[in-house]
Amino acid sequence: MERHGVLVVGGGNAGISLAARLVRDGTPGVTVVAPQPVHRYKPLLNYVGGGQATMADLERPMADVIPGGCAWIRDAVEEVDPVASTVRTRAGRTLLYSTLVLCPGLVEDWEATPGLQAAYHDGWATSTYVPGSTAQVWPSLASLRAGSALFTVPPEPASCGPTALKPLFMACDHWRRNGVLNHLEVRLVLPERSAVGLPAADEVVDRALATYGVEVLREARIERVDPNAHAVTVATPSGRRVLDDVDVAHAVPHYRAPRWIADSGLATDPAPGLADVDPNTLRHRTHPSIWGLGDAAALATRPSGGALRRQVAILAHNLAAERRGAPLQRYDGYTVVPITVGRRSLMLAEFTRERRPAPSVPLIDPIKPRRATWWIDRYALPQVYWRRILRGRV
Repeated sequence: MERHGVLVVGGGNAGISLAARLVRDGTPGVTVVAPQPVHRYKPLLNYVGGGQATMADLERPMADVIPGGCAWIRDAVEEVDPVASTVRTRAGRTLLYSTLVLCPGLVEDWEATPGLQAAYHDGWATSTYVPGSTAQVWPSLASLRAGSALFTVPPEPASCGPTALKPLFMACDHWRRNGVLNHLEVRLVLPERSAVGLPAADEVVDRALATYGVEVLREARIERVDPNAHAVTVATPSGRRVLDDVDVAHAVPHYRAPRWIADSGLATDPAPGLADVDPNTLRHRTHPSIWGLGDAAALATRPSGGALRRQVAILAHNLAAERRGAPLQRYDGYTVVPITVGRRSLMLAEFTRERRPAPSVPLIDPIKPRRATWWIDRYALPQVYWRRILRGRV
């Protein structure tokens, strides 16, 4: 049996930035468990889908981002035994932990939308959320001159779901500049009544959708896909609607947490399977040596990279505070949703769990679309991510 101090499950933004922060704070015995060989800066995936970035811009070898002084176990978790404080991996290793942090991210739930995965294989359905298809998104959108295009925002849980609007708006801007937008039927499937859930931000989004002539199906979800007929069945409050002859679909699959979280008795609900943590302290409600953050934790807020920065800082503090017997900090659910509403124009919606606006820069309205905000999101933040966030300095 292998003994570890702090065992961090997940090699994404949450896992790597937390591990780096803990190492910088002097925490001994930090280990990351992650099977993937490549680390991705996920916010840039939408810019690949909008023709403004490449996959090479957002990928690094995992070995290059593992913090110095931190061990890396390149393996996948199969089971957690919270009573014995052990983790069993796919390769059959048993890892004994003192503290366990769950941040494995979400996985595609293809079974929730029959036919969608086959449509991906056929090539007419893609999305920036599935890295294997991201590079095909922009060629399929940019080459469309007439016909029907369908876009979806994934229902919760999802990784910053409203940012799935970025490819839609960048494509509509492209089509309008090339004089073909009037020859296209563009539809959007929204899982809720509004896109963001913050009135001022939703007003900006709705105005942009109206400007481009996008038909919006609200409180709707894709129920099934006929990959051969290019037909999509959408469940709406007024009943089912079949969209025939869809030429291109940016259809984001539904998501769920890895099944081992629920199978190990650590989830709130077997369906999404999110880790049952206190959304304020990030500590598991039943097992005090287990903590969680990121997309796979039940934090009652929209997951995002901006949310992770706040979560990492609070969790790093709380792990140290717990060892000292000091009070724990509380996370108010702060998150940020960046949405391009044009080729080089972006708005930021920053808010708390209670949907209260929480702008990080005073005296500037982040919801107003700006070219400067787009430039920061596209070019500045990726550099901050690689050079500071993943090194535990933010």
